[in-house]
Amino acid sequence: MKLLLDECVRVDFRLHLSGHEAFTVAYLGWKGIKNGKLLDRAAADGFDALLTIDREIEFQQNLASLPIALVILEAASPELEDLLVLLPILVPALDQLQKRSLVKVSPP
Repeated sequence: MKLLLDECVRVDFRLHLSGHEAFTVAYLGWKGIKNGKLLDRAAADGFDALLTIDREIEFQQNLASLPIALVILEAASPELEDLLVLLPILVPALDQLQKRSLVKVSPP
């Protein structure tokens, strides 16, 4: 699965998503692109999902017309340690991810 990490997600988190192609917004030079345009650009570039910690994004987008899946990481903080706690839930969720869906991943 081809994953895009939003600019609010630590770039080193991608190293822990083995089995997936994970890219960051910064690596692609897409910093500053707003969420709707970012989702459209990601879809055009063949991404399957955007991973973000932005909990407001679901209220800012038309969920019925998402161009790719949206995964909200509900970590306690943006720190790597708090993101890593989500991996046991995130990995199976990615395996079951449906196109154009919204999935929230919360700590156990």
